[in-house]
Amino acid sequence: MTGILFGVGVGPGDPELITLKAVKTIIECNVIAVPKAGGSDRVALSIARRAVPAIETKHILELDMPMTKDERILRESHEKAAEQIIYFLKNGESVAFLTLGDPTIYSTYVYVHRIVAANGYRAEIIPGVPSFCAVSAKLGDSLVDTSEPLHVLPGTYGNLSDNLKLNGTKVLMKSGKAFEEVRAELKSAGLLGQAKMVVNCGMENERVVDAMDEGTEASEYFTIIVVKDRVW
Repeated sequence: MTGILFGVGVGPGDPELITLKAVKTIIECNVIAVPKAGGSDRVALSIARRAVPAIETKHILELDMPMTKDERILRESHEKAAEQIIYFLKNGESVAFLTLGDPTIYSTYVYVHRIVAANGYRAEIIPGVPSFCAVSAKLGDSLVDTSEPLHVLPGTYGNLSDNLKLNGTKVLMKSGKAFEEVRAELKSAGLLGQAKMVVNCGMENERVVDAMDEGTEASEYFTIIVVKDRVW
């Protein structure tokens, strides 16, 4: 009998936000896959370790996931990761692939999921608490009210100026690396006063920024900016 691949969302950073289903899945899988990419390679594993001590008895499978926009390199890394996972599935071992937040939101996992499924293996997704929901809770306000639309957008892909013109709340993810560019766009659009930011939400070095003015320090990789149509 072949194993099952599970994409497991571990939430944004606080181990108490991992779901019971995610904990159960991690406990039941003997192989734990984690992406290895830049400075974020062990973050999901570190969060899971604090919630599931039994993870120390598991086989940790590190998957090389380079942080690049080169489609060829990305495709090759996804195919290699899927191949490594399929090795265990063929031998009857189920694999829990840990990912920050939710596996369906800007997650590397889904690319591997598709390849594994296309090869005839069972692959399932265990949802997690999305990072922007945790950020909204940390800021103490809703993301949207009544009929307001919500836009979840990448902050690092060049069309930010047009995206900021959208009606409703804008959640800017992946904003850390392009922080100065994002802040400049917000200033140009007259939206600095309507933007708030949380860095490393739920982690030990969490930082909440209520006013993104000129004195705001450059951000880190795990940064989410929430922009509203009105002043908070």
